[in-house]
Amino acid sequence: MRDYDEVTAFLGEWGPFQRLIFFLLSASIIPNGFNGMSIVFLAGTPEHRCLVPHTVNLSSAWRNHSIPLETKDGRQVPQKCRRYRLATIANFSELGLEPGRDVDLEQLEQESCLDGWEYDKDVFLSTIVTEWDLVCKDDWKAPLTTSLFFVGVLMGSFISGQLSDRFGRKNVLFLTMGMQTGFSFLQVFSVNFEMFTVLFVLVGMGQISNYVAAFVLGTEILSKSIRIIFATLGVCIFYAFGFMVLPLFAYFIRDWRMLLLALTVPGVLCGALWWFIPESPRWLISQGRIKEAEVIIRKAAKINGIVAPSTIFDPSELQDLNSTKPQLHHIYDLIRTRNIRVITIMSIILLTISVGYFGLSLDTPNLHGDIYVNCFLLAAVEVPAYVLAWLLLQYLPRRYSISAALFLGGSVLLFMQLVPSELFYLSTALVMVGKFGITSAYSMVYVYTAELYPTVVRNMGVGVSSTASRLGSILSPYFVYLGAYDRFLPYILMGSLTILTAILTLFFPESFGVPLPDTIDQMLRVKGIKQWQIQSQTRMQKDGEESPTVLKSTAF
Repeated sequence: MRDYDEVTAFLGEWGPFQRLIFFLLSASIIPNGFNGMSIVFLAGTPEHRCLVPHTVNLSSAWRNHSIPLETKDGRQVPQKCRRYRLATIANFSELGLEPGRDVDLEQLEQESCLDGWEYDKDVFLSTIVTEWDLVCKDDWKAPLTTSLFFVGVLMGSFISGQLSDRFGRKNVLFLTMGMQTGFSFLQVFSVNFEMFTVLFVLVGMGQISNYVAAFVLGTEILSKSIRIIFATLGVCIFYAFGFMVLPLFAYFIRDWRMLLLALTVPGVLCGALWWFIPESPRWLISQGRIKEAEVIIRKAAKINGIVAPSTIFDPSELQDLNSTKPQLHHIYDLIRTRNIRVITIMSIILLTISVGYFGLSLDTPNLHGDIYVNCFLLAAVEVPAYVLAWLLLQYLPRRYSISAALFLGGSVLLFMQLVPSELFYLSTALVMVGKFGITSAYSMVYVYTAELYPTVVRNMGVGVSSTASRLGSILSPYFVYLGAYDRFLPYILMGSLTILTAILTLFFPESFGVPLPDTIDQMLRVKGIKQWQIQSQTRMQKDGEESPTVLKSTAF
C-alpha cells in the first residue's frame, strides 16, 4: 500500500502548481500582519492635557499656567490629568495677580479634567483614545481592547481546527477571511468603545482561524520538502510584510476610521483567490470524495505540464490512504507520566516568549523617534529573524539555538536601563536587536515543541503550548501599560522573563537529528528524569518490590 505522498509523487516537488499554492496561501496571510498590530495606531495615545474652555475669562499668563507641572525623565512637563481649580485662578486673573509672582502656584488647589482634554495632533489626527477620551482614569481601556483582541484569537484557535475538519480547509479559510474583513469594516462605524471592542474580538477570532486554515491547507497540498519552507518562511515572512505595510498606511492616513477602512481593502481583494486556491485533496479523500480529489490532482498535473496516470487512486489503496482511526487519547495523557508532565509544564512556561514578542511590537509608541519609522523597523527586523530561525533549524541543535536567541533578546532589553537618556538611537537599536532575538526564538519554538511530543498526542501538546502563547499575548498589553509609570519597567520584566526562559530551555531534551517519537514511551527524557527513575528503582530494589514487568513499563 502506498501513502498519499507516493500516489501524488508524479506531480513533482516544485512545479508551477506548487509555486502558485505557496505564494497565494502566503499572500492570504498579509492582512493578518496589519490587522493584529493596527491597534498601535488605532489606539495611539497622543500628548494631552486638561482642556481649559475659552469661555473661562483668563489672562494669557494664567491660561499658560493653568496646568500644574510634574517631573518626568528629568524635565518639567504639564500634567495630563490635573489642572488648577478654574474658579480660583479666574478670580486671581480678574484681580490682576500674576502667577508665580503674586501667587504661589504650589499652594493652589487642583481639580481633575472636568471639561475634557485637548490632544496634540502632530502624530495622530484622531484615534479611539481621542474620540472616547480613554485617558487618565479610563486609560486602562485601550490595553483592555488589545487584550480582548487576543482573547478572540484564543477562542478562534480552539474552534478553527474543528471547523476545518468538519467543513473543509478552503471553505473555512475564505469564511474566516470574510469574517476578519467584515467585522473590521463594521468597526469603522463604531459609536462607542464597547462596540469597537466587541467587534475587535470577532476580528481576532477570524484572524487566527484563517491563519490556521491556510497553514493546514498548505501543508496538506505541498510536498514534504516544500511544506517545511512554507511553514517556517512562507507564512511568517508574508505576515511580517503585512506588518511592514501597516505603518505606511498609517503615515498617510492619520484618522483612525479612514485608516481602518483602508486596511479592509486588501482583505476584500483576497476574496479573488477563491478561484485559484483548491480544496485539500487529502481532506476530500478523508470525506470519501475521491472524484473531487482526482479532479484537483489532474488539474495540478496539467498546470505542471505532466500527464497524470489513467488511474490515480486504486480502489484497493483507498483504505490505506484514508487510514484507520488511531487509538483515542485525551488531555490527561499530557500529564500521565512524569516525563511528559514535566515537558508539558515547561512548554506552558514558554508563554513568556509570546509576552516578549507582542510586548515589543505593541510598545512602538513608547520608543524615541518617529512612531511610523520605528514600527516599520520592528516589522522589517522579523524577516532576517525568520531566515535565521530556518537556518538554525536546518543545521544546529534546537535547545541551544532557542536559548541563544532568547539570551540575545533578553540581555539587550535588560541593558536598556543603563543607556543614558540622550542616547535614544542606541535605545531604539537595542529594542530592534531584542525583537530580532525573541522573534527568532518565537518562530522556532513551535517546531521544537512538535518534535518533543509523540505522534499520538502531538496535536494536543502543540495546542496546549499554543494556548499558553495566546495567554502571553493577552498579558502583553499590560506589560506595555506599566511603561506609563516607569519607562524601563516593561523592558526589565520582559528581559528577565526572557532570560529565565532561555535558562529553562537548556533543560529540555534535544530533538535535532532524532526520529520523532510515536508513543509516549518513546519520548526523549528531560534532564534529571533519568536520575529520578534510577533513584525510584533503587528504592524499589531495597524494598524487594522490583519485577521485570515494572522495569519494562518504566523504561523510556
